[in-house]
Amino acid sequence: MTSETKSVLLASVAVICWATVATAFKIALSHLSVFNMLFVATATALVIFSVMMTLERKWGLLRRVPAKTLAFAAMLGILNPVAYYLLLFRAYDLLPAQIAQPLNYVWPVMLLVLLAVFGHKRIPAKKFIGMGLSIGGVVCISLGGGGVEGSVSAGGIILALASASLWAAYWLLNNILKDKIDTTVTLFLGFLAGTAVLATAGCIRGFELASQAGVLSGIYIGCFEMGVPFIAFGMALRITRNPALINQMCYLSPFLSLFLISAVLGERVVASTYFGLALIVAGLVYNEYFATSQSPSARIRAWRHGRQS
Repeated sequence: MTSETKSVLLASVAVICWATVATAFKIALSHLSVFNMLFVATATALVIFSVMMTLERKWGLLRRVPAKTLAFAAMLGILNPVAYYLLLFRAYDLLPAQIAQPLNYVWPVMLLVLLAVFGHKRIPAKKFIGMGLSIGGVVCISLGGGGVEGSVSAGGIILALASASLWAAYWLLNNILKDKIDTTVTLFLGFLAGTAVLATAGCIRGFELASQAGVLSGIYIGCFEMGVPFIAFGMALRITRNPALINQMCYLSPFLSLFLISAVLGERVVASTYFGLALIVAGLVYNEYFATSQSPSARIRAWRHGRQS
């Protein structure tokens, strides 16, 4: 199995996990505040990364990494999970799930641009058409929110877009650690720092964890939003030679998520959401099959030989 095949499989695991979490966010937020939900989820993810460190016998790697690198990895925990998820969960608290989720999916496009600027991965001119279509789909979903029952919070939209920006920035900064520190170690340090910050804040402001349903939902989020997909997607990005493809796979999860949002949360999914997702997929298909000078067969041959088309 080639590294590209592995990266696609790992990204698929992450996509399936993330497809379920929009529903879980809304359920948890109906029982817990944003802060308490984040604390439970972050602490759960930290346990998962600790188990992974043990299973993979990576505790010894901590001693081999320079102190400055360890400190940088820990400081990323302030950005993610603390800052990013505080904004994201608050956005979900203010918005219907079918609007909050696609807004957050702006981040792969933003990351693609940042990688081109700072990672020297040039974006072919034709691919901007596909990116424009995908962004247009997100805009359509946002502006079409008037068809959703109840009012749509402008503040929630701003917070969702801000969280997407933070996520793209996190992955860009996280890329600095590539080849310097193991992926699992990076995640462990980040969530250790994040949990410590949240625990300190909780000791000052107090915790409210009386709801069993809320705590269980938070644990689910820690497992299937932060834990398993963080490991899978991080590994996928590190081993792939085509980060654009891996990032664009994230657009697949809203389709699966809409079924859960409708069936479990009872949200009536409006036409603008379907149309917006169609635009997103059109952008993805265009970039992968039409925004290149190579024929499809040539691209397949190049991919098989480990060359980025």
